[in-house]
Amino acid sequence: MTMTKRILVTGGAGFVGSHLCARLVAEGHQVLCADNYFTGNVQNIAGLLGQENFKALRHDVTAPLFAEVDEIYNLACPASPIHYQSDPVQTTRTSVIGAINMLSLAQRLGAKILQASTSEVYGDPTVHPQTEDYRGNVNPIGPRACYDEGKRCAETLFFDYHRQYKVPIKVARIFNTYGPRMHPNDGRVVSNFIVQALRGDDITLYGDGSQTRAFCFVDDLVDGLIRLMNTGPDITGPINLGNPQEIAMRDLAEQVVAMTGSRSQIVHRPLPQDDPMQRCPDITQARTHLGWAPMVPLQDGLRRTIAYFDDLLRQTGEAIAA
Repeated sequence: MTMTKRILVTGGAGFVGSHLCARLVAEGHQVLCADNYFTGNVQNIAGLLGQENFKALRHDVTAPLFAEVDEIYNLACPASPIHYQSDPVQTTRTSVIGAINMLSLAQRLGAKILQASTSEVYGDPTVHPQTEDYRGNVNPIGPRACYDEGKRCAETLFFDYHRQYKVPIKVARIFNTYGPRMHPNDGRVVSNFIVQALRGDDITLYGDGSQTRAFCFVDDLVDGLIRLMNTGPDITGPINLGNPQEIAMRDLAEQVVAMTGSRSQIVHRPLPQDDPMQRCPDITQARTHLGWAPMVPLQDGLRRTIAYFDDLLRQTGEAIAA
């Protein structure tokens, strides 16, 4: 029988956070969701608001938070380039000051704390696939640096709090994740392709489409996060969580067009600055320490994500591709 815990999820109304909250609530835990709703959406947690073991709090992690909890999942930070580049100073503040505030809370409470880090700490990698001991190839002054370096600094803070104050930490490096509740205008490739296909718009492919990504369905990611949190004190991470099966962007675009039955045409645009050509995790550590690997095939995950966006666009009265 699972022991009931009091769990704080920052960024809990976001894409990943809302799925994590739902899973933790379903397991019977007392869940406090904190979000400033910059990219989070109350609709993402609407189904949880009536549950007695769930509470939502409007809060920005750049301000201290006082709560009595056993565990903290720190997911607060805009994660798509469109959103984190819209206010880069605040993005860095969220990553760095937010980490300090949540770590200080964990220190005071003696609580376990998990940091949702990112594959972006590897930058445009010169090794492939990426292992956790790779130190990255990041441009510290580019337009993506507010997120990349913010997350790298947050990892530094987590390990320094662990070494200096004995805070029990877990660090997950999250690779490309997709699924229902993604923001339709977040600029990420899966949501971009699906929304464009459903609207019958041209599908925007950056570069020649040969660059690769590896996509993990959100349910698999949430399972990995919970497994990491439930490990013993000897496992701190960082641990890669993602799907090691690569796909070229051109192939993904063609697959989305076929699955939606869209008449959309694929058009090419220049590659954005510092956009990595390859991004793929080595998940040996996750397999070894968590017994974890993605289970949802891309075709199944895309089908569920397409159904979500199709319903969303119908609700807003937008044209659906025939």
